[in-house]
Amino acid sequence: MPLYDYQCKDCGVVFEVRATIKEREAGLVLACPKCGSREARQRLTFASMLHTGTLSSMPACGPNARSGCCG
Repeated sequence: MPLYDYQCKDCGVVFEVRATIKEREAGLVLACPKCGSREARQRLTFASMLHTGTLSSMPACGPNARSGCCG
């Protein structure tokens, strides 16, 4: 089951939420473990980029990279 990182918009604490993809798509009800606020935003992490495919859609740099990918 994937872990998602969230940051509370009120107090700034970072916390993890373990949820299935179906649970996440249905809409998670979050609560900050420190202040109880329900206002949180998901943090973008390396693991979440791998999971969502964001990382695979980014251009790769290196000797075999496509032209224009590194500036």
